[in-house]
Amino acid sequence: MARKDRLFSLIQILRDGNLYRACDLAALVGMSLRTIYRDMDTLAASGVPIRGERGVGYQITAAYTLPALNLTKTELEALHLGLAAVGESDDTELANAAKALSRRIDGVLPEDSAAASGWSFATYPFADAARGFQHMPKLRQSIRARQKMQISVGGDISKLRPLALDYWGRLWTLAAWSETGNGFVTMRVDQIDSLDAMPAGFVDEPGKTLVDYLAWNKARGQRVVKP
Repeated sequence: MARKDRLFSLIQILRDGNLYRACDLAALVGMSLRTIYRDMDTLAASGVPIRGERGVGYQITAAYTLPALNLTKTELEALHLGLAAVGESDDTELANAAKALSRRIDGVLPEDSAAASGWSFATYPFADAARGFQHMPKLRQSIRARQKMQISVGGDISKLRPLALDYWGRLWTLAAWSETGNGFVTMRVDQIDSLDAMPAGFVDEPGKTLVDYLAWNKARGQRVVKP
């Protein structure tokens, strides 16, 4: 059973409020005691209100529960950005709630998911996501319109052909062909100081396309997905 499905099954079992021994939970989901102990620690760390301990049993004390949701990559990105915006709020209660929700989602993401690594706010602060978010509309528009851009990062100005955006669980990166450096680049969107669309557009040229970038990036052992 996949980890996310197993964790969801455990929540469904425990949601009746009754006390369950670890050995009973192990039998119900067909896993080892060691796995159950690890899963219960994960659920508790994710904010699920579980009370109990090894050798005694576990139960959910109180919570609102939602039905299972299947999110697309874009929907998950939107959720990340929404939490980032709330986390920048001056409302301490809401900011703390956003962090707690992040931990819950982190606990049920598939172990092999790219989004699973780096979701936690402790890894990438809210401020990083918020800084990157302000540039997203212009970048998306330029990618769709094939519009060249002038981008400033740390005082260095580059003329780029934006090709794709990728999301790494709290951080966005831009894949582009740099006309200034005459080569492909990958840059963190949150580190961009300013950007402006240039009058000139661009068309695909051999060696400068997204397909070429993906091949170049694969050779570097990284993964970039077209939005």
